[in-house]
Amino acid sequence: MSLKVKLLEYTPNPERVVAAAAKLCYSQVGVDEILEKFDEEKIHKFLDMIMSYGHQSTIEHISFSFAIEGVSRSLTHQLVRHRLASYSQQSQRYVKLAQFEYIIPPEIGKNEKAKYIFINSMKRIQEDYDALVDILFNEALDDYSNEFIIKNKLNSIDEISEKDYKRLKGKAEKKAIEDARYVFPNACETKIIVTMNARELLHFFNHRCCNRAQWEIRALANEMLKQVKDTAPILFKFAGPSCLKGLCPEGNMTCGKIKEVRAMYKSNSI
Repeated sequence: MSLKVKLLEYTPNPERVVAAAAKLCYSQVGVDEILEKFDEEKIHKFLDMIMSYGHQSTIEHISFSFAIEGVSRSLTHQLVRHRLASYSQQSQRYVKLAQFEYIIPPEIGKNEKAKYIFINSMKRIQEDYDALVDILFNEALDDYSNEFIIKNKLNSIDEISEKDYKRLKGKAEKKAIEDARYVFPNACETKIIVTMNARELLHFFNHRCCNRAQWEIRALANEMLKQVKDTAPILFKFAGPSCLKGLCPEGNMTCGKIKEVRAMYKSNSI
């Protein structure tokens, strides 16, 4: 399953909001008067100035929400380390995965032998998950049914109404899948909605657009960057890995391609 990123919502007129917030810090007048004097040209000029100064606290006033699909649990384990953000992820506890999707790393995908081993492993995991769900479901259903019979002073399971039995089955399935999910791999595909303010996004891009970032989260970061540049081009003009505006922070672990990286982001060919 391929990566899918959609910018769901963002603060309306994001650059106007940031410009007003930044201008207010140095102004004796109120916001209404500040906005009256702002046109697009003045906004752009002022934002260029404050971003060059590194005055980033004002960009926390705007946020962006993304719907992300076609990524692995391995990626989201890294993503949620960016703590100044809000996340809502598809639950394996409440969603039964009758056929789970998975992400194949490129290095595995281009090697036929490795790909064969990987895909067969995914098939076995699905079979094991299904078997575990069946075992745990039947065990839980028996327990819940017996408890219901005793509580309601019935003689047998046959006396449980269709409505109550359906409810017990739903309860048993939930209990079964919340434990059976432990067999799923990091490759398991997941879906997540992420909201970050602009300052956290810049920090995210600094770290995850870097060549030293893992391929999957780097691809995600680059796609998110493309989309926010369309909505706030001035604010994100210089967004990307840290080396765009200085030395590589990776030290001896540098990719050694700082010139190529700078040229790629400058030309928007990410």
